[in-house]
Amino acid sequence: MLTDTQLKTLKPSAKVYKVTDSQGLYVAVSPAGGKSFRFDYRVDGKRETLTIGRYEDGIPSRTQDELVGLDFGRVISLADARALHDRARRMVQSGMSPSKAKAEKRIQKDQADTFGGWVERYFEFKSDPKSGDEMLADSTLELRKSIYRRILAPELASLRLQEIRPLKLAELFRRAKDERGPGPAVHARELVLLVFRYAIGQGVDLVSPVESIQRKSIATFKARERNLTRYEIKEFFEALQETATSPTLRLAVKFVLLTGVRKSEFIYATWKEVNWERSVWTIPALRMKAGREHKVFLSEQALDILTTLKACFPAAIYFHPGRYEFDESISNATLNRTIDAAVKVINDKRNPEDDDFEAFSVHDLRRTFSTRLNEALFPEALVEACLAHVKKDQVAAAYNHAKLPGPRKALMQGWADMIDAWCKGESAREIVALTKCRIDNAAHDDDGIDL
Repeated sequence: MLTDTQLKTLKPSAKVYKVTDSQGLYVAVSPAGGKSFRFDYRVDGKRETLTIGRYEDGIPSRTQDELVGLDFGRVISLADARALHDRARRMVQSGMSPSKAKAEKRIQKDQADTFGGWVERYFEFKSDPKSGDEMLADSTLELRKSIYRRILAPELASLRLQEIRPLKLAELFRRAKDERGPGPAVHARELVLLVFRYAIGQGVDLVSPVESIQRKSIATFKARERNLTRYEIKEFFEALQETATSPTLRLAVKFVLLTGVRKSEFIYATWKEVNWERSVWTIPALRMKAGREHKVFLSEQALDILTTLKACFPAAIYFHPGRYEFDESISNATLNRTIDAAVKVINDKRNPEDDDFEAFSVHDLRRTFSTRLNEALFPEALVEACLAHVKKDQVAAAYNHAKLPGPRKALMQGWADMIDAWCKGESAREIVALTKCRIDNAAHDDDGIDL
């Protein structure tokens, strides 16, 4: 067996030579004088060699506790080499290849230090309920994963954080803006910024290269307050009937306006959430932005649309399934494409000297719901409750109808009747007045109210 004194006196020669220790452990001495502990073995009949570690004079031996976390390939003492050799022999006896395990561990470590590795840790943290307020909504998480997969991963995934420079990022964001538009480019910058901040927060010592790239250098966005007037509602729904799209998608767009829900709340709505007897659609907390269950009281018109969708898609899970698979929802862009098609019909018919019908999105239908009802002077707290908004300063508002289903049912039915009137080119003044009376009456007739 070798001793430390013998190891120190081993001299290099013209070729690599071996000096054995015991049970297959030996030291290989290179022409340059390097000394490495090695172990030859066979797994599945194949000969392999494991480099256990490098020897240097004066290296103290590890304690038993330190040896537990010691990996192959480090600078080690003779005693350390024998302990690691014993570990390797046990791995071989169990059918494992210590050399392959060493390589896989090195690859995993290298990947963990890359931008791709940190992105995975960031997504894991942001999807963990234990993260508390740091946990992201599913829709936001999926958006960021999409941005990473489509824009960032091909360029950055395999790079270490220290290798990512501001100029490279600026060029990446510029190309994303040119090829995909300002929105995806800005989201890409934000995700890189957040991942670097997360890594720094975990103790990585570096300066974020994205901090020097201002958001406004990529794109600026004006706040939009688009909502449809009563006349635009009529014009839009008339044009919608002329679009080359599915009749059920036309109904879906109207259903969103009738209910005031967010796009994702409709896209992933399932039939088990509907109580037909009570005319209530209950959206679970997991799909709500505020994380609270929300009840949507359905007007007669909304119920008619749901009945039609159920007849068209009797085997579907969702209100409106995807085009090819009934167990999948429609895509995130489908309703906006339907709206865009109708807006195009309108603008194609307009005279060149007339202003274009301004484009809008699904979310603008929700804004229309809020704006038109507030302009009609319905109780703000009631409108906000129908939108699943809860404002702290409205808890003790004079109109406390927000907590009561009766007034909310009356408002939703009144809103649907208002839309019908506008689509006919009629005024909704009488409907508004009648609805306000019904709201007040419903406040005194609700179940469980002790008068």
